[in-house]
Amino acid sequence: MARIVRIHEYGDANVLKLEELDVHAPAADEVQIGVKAIGLNRAEVMFRNHAYLQEADFPSRLGYEAAGLVTAVGSEVTDFKEGDSVALIPPLDIARWGTYGELANVPAHLVVKNPANLSFEEAAASWMQYVTAWGALIEQAKLQEGDFVLVTAASSSVGLAAFQMARMVGATAIAITRTRAKKQALLDAGAAHVIVSDEEDIVERVMALTNDQGARVVFDPVGGPSFEPLTQSMARGGILLQYGALSTEPTPFPLFTVLGKNLTLKGYLYAEIVSDPETLARAKAFILEGLESGGLRPLIAKTFTLDDIQEAHKYLEANQQIGKIVVTV
Repeated sequence: MARIVRIHEYGDANVLKLEELDVHAPAADEVQIGVKAIGLNRAEVMFRNHAYLQEADFPSRLGYEAAGLVTAVGSEVTDFKEGDSVALIPPLDIARWGTYGELANVPAHLVVKNPANLSFEEAAASWMQYVTAWGALIEQAKLQEGDFVLVTAASSSVGLAAFQMARMVGATAIAITRTRAKKQALLDAGAAHVIVSDEEDIVERVMALTNDQGARVVFDPVGGPSFEPLTQSMARGGILLQYGALSTEPTPFPLFTVLGKNLTLKGYLYAEIVSDPETLARAKAFILEGLESGGLRPLIAKTFTLDDIQEAHKYLEANQQIGKIVVTV
């Protein structure tokens, strides 16, 4: 028996139930992890609220990220053994391989051995943010030394990951935040510059910071009215990666700016990286090198215990913290 978090209906954080359940042995291509830490994501809140792209089949597990020790391996698995310290690259099914609990069976090809310098909490907080940022910035935008990259929703874990990856390749990250409240924290977290959009003109400020060249790369999960000034702030031939739609307002298409600057606007999803084995292998290699060297280091905002999973979800919904929420098991 193991303690597992499930939901039996959609709703607020109170629908998260910690239950004693039997967990079956891993399938032939799976690894079973004795979970030590879980990284929380807003996707899990959306899934619980019935606002996500996947429907639940009740009662449903949930959870994308975890780190812990291997307790069993499937018959086809040769790369891992019992006792290995590992973490999970989030799979594409939030329920089938749910990580909220003491035991989780997960796809072996998405399991990675933890670098020795990483705690379980840090390992559990790494892979969603770094794979997301790597796929957009390194794989698709080819971010490189001398580039400027604009990062919106900058206080998110993915935003913080973008700062670190930019620094690793010699690029300059410019964070955009709405109010002054988080400016110093974003600078401390690795942004080279911070633009406070409620106080500063985004286009003027970007042009001043880039010697009127504009930013070659934009990494945006927001959309909405800010889309136009973002494109106006871009360099000729630049690329904008749109990986979310946080704004509830319509997103205008800046036709003449796109034509005049020969811009590339691309919708981007994490699934593009995880679903392609060769691309995923490149992501693993880059991220592991960064984690081992210290160039990549997840920032943990707050920790909860598994007994307090409801409180952890409530905190995640109510706060726009800088860094990741982690649950220890």
